[in-house]
Amino acid sequence: MKFKKIIISESERGFLIKKGRFIKMLSAGSYIQSNNKQILVTKISEPLTSRFDMTVLNIFLKDENFKNQVIIQEVLDKQVAVHEVDGHFKEILKSGKYIYWEITEHHSFQLYDMTNPEIPADTQLCENLYKAGCMAKLGISENQKGLLFINEKFEKELTSGIYYFWQNGSTRYQLRYIETKKRLLNLTGQEILTKDKVGIRLNFVCNFQVTDCVKACLEIDDYEEQFRTAVQLTVREFVAECTLDEILAQRDKIAKQILEILKPKANILYIDVWDAGIKDVILPGDVRDIMNTVLLAEKKAQANVITRREEVASTRSLLNTAKLMDENKTLYKLKELEYLEKICENVGNISVSGGDLLEHLRAIIGSDKN
Repeated sequence: MKFKKIIISESERGFLIKKGRFIKMLSAGSYIQSNNKQILVTKISEPLTSRFDMTVLNIFLKDENFKNQVIIQEVLDKQVAVHEVDGHFKEILKSGKYIYWEITEHHSFQLYDMTNPEIPADTQLCENLYKAGCMAKLGISENQKGLLFINEKFEKELTSGIYYFWQNGSTRYQLRYIETKKRLLNLTGQEILTKDKVGIRLNFVCNFQVTDCVKACLEIDDYEEQFRTAVQLTVREFVAECTLDEILAQRDKIAKQILEILKPKANILYIDVWDAGIKDVILPGDVRDIMNTVLLAEKKAQANVITRREEVASTRSLLNTAKLMDENKTLYKLKELEYLEKICENVGNISVSGGDLLEHLRAIIGSDKN
């Protein structure tokens, strides 16, 4: 028979196994191990569950000495436990049975029922539960509100922030987001037939904001789509009663009238509308060509009017000048000298063969006066 000396330190404990049967737990000391005796040594700093399975530990618990030096915590289904060691967070425990040495460290456990909608108020604890997979985390931005539904039933309205929910497999949490900021609705390419039977495409914009998030979500099926449809129908109905010329000339006035019609319809949907406008009026190709032709003709007519006005003014100025020269001989002479100066600027040499130079110059400028 072989013997072996086993020394167990203060930081260790041993389990005596004889012929395959657990006898007792051994504290610090010196022991002899033989062929039919086995001593299993474990450090008290090691978790018991990492060395032995739960079946073996349940056998060890028959020893009162062992039972008095450990702490046992059982976590049921749909429960979660927060494990702390000497007041410091250690880990999150899901359903199961846990055994820890209670010798040099103090272990404490806080149980939470995951079927209860109430969650811990400690944000850091919730974050630890989230990292352990026991909670879901959802965030609501500054310009949003969230409607919380539990098992398809509305619970409450949530403002911006971070929220945690239990992940228990049976309770279903749903968060519907509602935008509370001011937004722009842009309707593009609305094809409308005007009163004078001209097909146009219209781009319409309006500013809106949800006034009651809960009622808009609970009482109305897809309030945003219904609001968009209301805007489309209002624009179509009103523009269809206007001629093309009225639409092109009174866009701002028409937009204001549409806004006044739209406001009560939006209020029913718990939406406030305060500004609207016709952004673009797109004409068909043939109508656009006709409009360009009309515009070109108008501009040509305006140019002709200006040209005739300038011609009349020029003729009147010439008539006045002629009257003055006819009444004032000195002015006439000055005008002759002015013409002569212009001729000299453009003529290099003048050859005169006989006769009076002044007479020749008069003949050049086409004057028959003395």
